[in-house]
Amino acid sequence: MTTEADLNVKAEADIDIKGAGVPPLAPQAAPPDEAAAAKPSYGALLVVLAGLFITNLDFFIVNVAIPSLQTNMHATAAEIQLIAVTFTIGLSALLITGGRLGDIYGRRRVYSIGVLLFTLASLACGIAQNMGELIIARGIQGAAAALVIPQVLGILTTTYSGKHRAVAFNAYGIALGAAAVFGQLIGGLLIKADVFGMDWRTIFLINVPIGAIVLALTPKLVPESKSEGRTGLDLVGVLLVTAGLTAVVLPLVIGREEGWPAWTWLCMAAAVPLLAAFWFCQRRLAASAKSPLVSPSLFRDRAFGVGSVTILVYFSVMASFFLVLALYLQQGHGASALESGLLFVPLGLGFFVASAMAPKFAAKLGRQALALGALVVAAGDIAFAQTASQLGTTGSVGWCIPAMVVCGFGMGLVVAPLTSLVLEGVATEHAAAASGVFSTGQEMGNALGIAIIGVVFFDQVGEHPSAQGYTDGFGFSLYVQAGICVLVAALVQFLPRKAEKG
Repeated sequence: MTTEADLNVKAEADIDIKGAGVPPLAPQAAPPDEAAAAKPSYGALLVVLAGLFITNLDFFIVNVAIPSLQTNMHATAAEIQLIAVTFTIGLSALLITGGRLGDIYGRRRVYSIGVLLFTLASLACGIAQNMGELIIARGIQGAAAALVIPQVLGILTTTYSGKHRAVAFNAYGIALGAAAVFGQLIGGLLIKADVFGMDWRTIFLINVPIGAIVLALTPKLVPESKSEGRTGLDLVGVLLVTAGLTAVVLPLVIGREEGWPAWTWLCMAAAVPLLAAFWFCQRRLAASAKSPLVSPSLFRDRAFGVGSVTILVYFSVMASFFLVLALYLQQGHGASALESGLLFVPLGLGFFVASAMAPKFAAKLGRQALALGALVVAAGDIAFAQTASQLGTTGSVGWCIPAMVVCGFGMGLVVAPLTSLVLEGVATEHAAAASGVFSTGQEMGNALGIAIIGVVFFDQVGEHPSAQGYTDGFGFSLYVQAGICVLVAALVQFLPRKAEKG
């Protein structure tokens, strides 16, 4: 066995040989498996996942505060809508730019700036004196989250390798899913606790101490990394992609509430030439050896190209599922925000059990682990729809628990390994930019799903909402979501087979 003293003697011998003008033997690189076996610190993982969790949580948690805002702040329906819209647009439109900023200026630096801005914006939300202040602060929150989220995957890609990267990516998926699954429960508990009489304000103020801790630990535990070589920020690309994504997201998130007026269709039509011009500029910059915002070479990797589409389609199911489930429980069965949040626990149980098992499934089945998870979600959706139909508006929702566990289990099988299978082939110099595209697909999927399923759901609810209408809308929505999950299982077949083992 080689001791530390032996290594010191060898190092001194090498120095002596160099001094004598004789080249030492070239050091032998550790085999890949041995290098991967060297266990790195997971401190960086915990710190960046904390930032990921609070920024994603705020996408879901605000729904719980709507009744309190209407009562205490006299918020109108339009103002309630703007709270969600400003955050979503700020986040979706700037994720790709945020990722590129990390590649250029340093992922740890941009992550820290994002967390600082998000923490200050959360404080502004928590102390807002009127709805105008709250809406502006929510927009800043979304923009700050767009700086934080893409850096997380960028940092994990450059900090960990081999099996440790797979562990980190799996933890990323768990944090992402946990924010969605438990957003309603956490929000309900905070509002129910009513700490110091702050009511809805606690869902924003809780971010302040967490953000402060993350900021203090980041420089100590998270290594800095950035793209090597010639870099620069493509300002034309920033303007085009921001305008193009806003033109897509804005009508999607408010179109249904407004009755799909002409401007919503014009916006979505304008998005096509804007995004086409963006892609043309990126190809031209890459061909002239300059620095595009998104390198077209990313999409030559089939796992990344197909995976980006799969992410968009799958997350259209995730966000819309949580929306219609909350409405079903609260409007169809009269549950409070806290009661409906507690009913999300079985879903979370299934999710965490599957997340723990997902690495083994992915190692053995590769891409088919994702297909299996999507089909399990589809089966759970159909079982849930059947159960809800049998219960009507007066039956005990406890009978829904088995279907909820199945849905959560399927979600865990998809979300946990998806990141690793999509990003494993991305070069480290494009890590944060690729993460920006990945996260943009996720957020665009959320907006698209809420728009599509929202139309389906509220069409069934009708112009005169009733408990039975919400129950019917929920069941019909689940059948549509089950069909989308089958589509995900089909898309997964286009991922490269190289990930499959055994």
